[in-house]
Amino acid sequence: MNIFNLQNKKIWVAGHRGMVGQALLRRLNHEPCQLLTADRQQVDCTRQEQVEAFLYDKQPDAIIIAAARVGGILANNDYPAQFLYDNAMIASNIIHAAHRADVPRVLFLGSTCIYPKFAAQPITEDSLLTGALEPTNAAYALAKILGVKLCEAYATEYGRAYTSAMPTNLYGIGDNFDLNTSHVLPALMRKIDHAKRTQADTVTLWGTGTPRREFLNVDDLADALVFLLQHYAECTPINVGTGCDLTITELAEILANVIGWQGQFIYDAAKPDGTPRKLSDVSRLHALGWQAKIPLEKGIAATYAWYSKMTI
Repeated sequence: MNIFNLQNKKIWVAGHRGMVGQALLRRLNHEPCQLLTADRQQVDCTRQEQVEAFLYDKQPDAIIIAAARVGGILANNDYPAQFLYDNAMIASNIIHAAHRADVPRVLFLGSTCIYPKFAAQPITEDSLLTGALEPTNAAYALAKILGVKLCEAYATEYGRAYTSAMPTNLYGIGDNFDLNTSHVLPALMRKIDHAKRTQADTVTLWGTGTPRREFLNVDDLADALVFLLQHYAECTPINVGTGCDLTITELAEILANVIGWQGQFIYDAAKPDGTPRKLSDVSRLHALGWQAKIPLEKGIAATYAWYSKMTI
C-alpha cells in the first residue's frame, strides 16, 4: 500500500552533501518530486532557529534526516562530546521544527550501532535499550537513540507520521577515506590500494580480523529509504540491511581481490575490535517487499572504480 505519494511533493534531504545524502539525490531525481537542499552555511542544523526558519519558509512535505557527524571507531572514541552534541542537536532540532512547521512526513536515519553490544544475532528492532552499548561509539549511538525516541514521541503524542530507519554499515560512492575518521571498508580500501601502488607486501588490520560485519551499498540504502517514505509510517524503527555478514578478514580479502593486491595481512591486536558481531534482522523490511540488490563484490568494485578516479 502506497501511504505517501511522491507526486509534486517537496522533500528536504537534510545532509545532502554526505554519502547518504548524495545517494538520496541520485535516487530521488528519478521521482516526480521537488528536492530541497541547504548547505551548512544556509542552515546549521545544530541551531534551532535556523532550522525553524528554513522549514517555515520552504514548507516541505517530507524530510529525510541524513545529516549527521559520522566516523569510525577512532573518531568516535576521540571525539565523544562532538558526536553526542552535534547528533543530538541535529535530531532534536529537525524533528521538533518539523512538528512546529506541520511537516507531514519525517524519516530519521539511525544506525544499527544503537543496539546493545551483545545483542542476540541477528539483531531485531525490539532489542533496542535491552543492554549496554559498545563503548567506542556510545556517544553517537545515544544521540541516534534520542532521534528514534523523538520520532516515536511525536507520533504517539501528536499522531505524526515520523519514523526511523536503522541502516547497517554503509559504503559506496562518496564515502570518506580519511584514515583518522573513516569506517572500516573505505579505510581498508585506501590501505590496500596504497599497498598496491607502493608494492608493499603487507597491510595491517586493526584488531583480530574476526569481528563479523554486514555491509550495505549506499545506493541500495537510498532505494530502501524512498521505498519506506512511500510505504512505511509506523513509529517503530525498522532495520535496513542485507541480512548477510562476513569477517573483517574476509572483507579485506575481497578488497584485495578487487584491487588486485596479493600481499599478506597482519593484525594489530592492540587496537579494538568493537562489537563482536553486528548482523541486522531485516525480516520486517523484506515482508514489506524490499530487498537489497547490489552484491558486495560488485558494489566494492564500483566504489573502487570511483575512488581510483578521485585519487588520480
